[in-house]
Amino acid sequence: MENAGKDPAGSPEERFQLSTAVMDLLLDAICVVDARGCFVYISGACERIFGYTPAELEGRAMMDLVHPDDREATLATARAVMQGRLTNHFENRYIRKDGSVVHILWSANWSEKDQLRVAVAHDISDRKHTEAMQAAVYAISEAAANAANLPALFRHIHQIIGGLLPASVFCIALHDGQANEISFPYCANRQGAEDPVPGSDTRALANAVIHSGQPIRLRAQDPASGRSNPLGITDRSLDWLAVPLTTSTGVQGALVIQNRHGAPSYSAKDQQLLHYISTQIATAIQRARMHAQLEFLSRYDPLTRLPNRSLLSDRIATALARARRDKGRVALLYLDLDKFKQVNDTHGHAVGEQLLQAVAARISGCIRESDTVSRIGGDEFVILLETLDQPLQAHAVANKIREAFHQPLQLDVLGLAIVPSIGIALYPDDGDAEQHLLERADRAMYQAKRDGGSAHDRALGQAPAELAGGQTEVDQEGRLR
Repeated sequence: MENAGKDPAGSPEERFQLSTAVMDLLLDAICVVDARGCFVYISGACERIFGYTPAELEGRAMMDLVHPDDREATLATARAVMQGRLTNHFENRYIRKDGSVVHILWSANWSEKDQLRVAVAHDISDRKHTEAMQAAVYAISEAAANAANLPALFRHIHQIIGGLLPASVFCIALHDGQANEISFPYCANRQGAEDPVPGSDTRALANAVIHSGQPIRLRAQDPASGRSNPLGITDRSLDWLAVPLTTSTGVQGALVIQNRHGAPSYSAKDQQLLHYISTQIATAIQRARMHAQLEFLSRYDPLTRLPNRSLLSDRIATALARARRDKGRVALLYLDLDKFKQVNDTHGHAVGEQLLQAVAARISGCIRESDTVSRIGGDEFVILLETLDQPLQAHAVANKIREAFHQPLQLDVLGLAIVPSIGIALYPDDGDAEQHLLERADRAMYQAKRDGGSAHDRALGQAPAELAGGQTEVDQEGRLR
């Protein structure tokens, strides 16, 4: 009889405790926020989602937890909810107690009577993580297909990674396995300003990742904490994250980023994300490097790295077109090394190749940046001189080249004296087409070789008589003084 007339569901307090216990069993968090934006109630799931216990959050401002980059949009949505607009699918990011980021999908409504905002928080971090990886892989593939060159690809990759993870430092390191050297073709800050000289911390991390093949995540710490620092990193005020760039042929390099001030700490998922897409980045860079190498080989001589015949032909065509338009002059100097075959026969092809590289460097030091030195085969070189004021300039440059070879060329194992024979053809005096000019310069060079290449007027293909009068001094630009 004691229970007669008693509410079977219990007292209001008991019913509230029951409903609270039920809400605590939900995987989603139930959040109640007052008009000031402070938590007045949050269910037990909040600790799993946000890392805080309900007691730690009650009375605290909701905006304290919102990711800095999402606060403006979150405030705008909160105002809309308080105006009576039901919100079912609003996404934003929160900072967990451990500093990591959690993505939340919200449903919210406003109780005008109670002056409370009631919302359900659903953790969608795993879904966003998967979407981010897929989007990044697609974006990197697209960048690899559309980038005009390697620097452009590096900038695209920086933009892609910058949209996923905060970074005040972003560097790509590449490893040359044959020379066992590490280079940094791209280093930039958050604004994209490139810095050609990476810091010592960046170098240390890149080196460690490349040689271990494993990612490294360094959390920010107090420098006075005394924790071990085997890499000798000097800046521990911010997080560091470095991952290897690996392809089927091994580790090609490393990607190194440093967090920016005020940003959440890098998490294990951030490391997983960067490590996952690093494979696509490595493949894209490898393909771009192969394409650049093929492009280089199609336009440049691989031994001397001078323009080859194909690129020379393009530049001659451009120079002649400009000369016709401006009524200017162009010169072609055809250069051949006397007795080069004897060098190969006596010292071997390796020494011969070193000699050709040294010759290319010495010739390049005798001309202007606007001119072109090309190796067209064997020991034959062609020099294109553009925008000449008078024929004497071409002869003066040829003399400057001959004088540069008065000193022996110092190779790895010995010094060699080499004498070039040079022939000159001028536009428009000796022809108005590339082939005619090359043939004329070639004939003049062979005439110089037959004559022994000792007399300036013969070696230079009938240079003007004034040349013998001492007017052969030229400045650094190859002009007569």
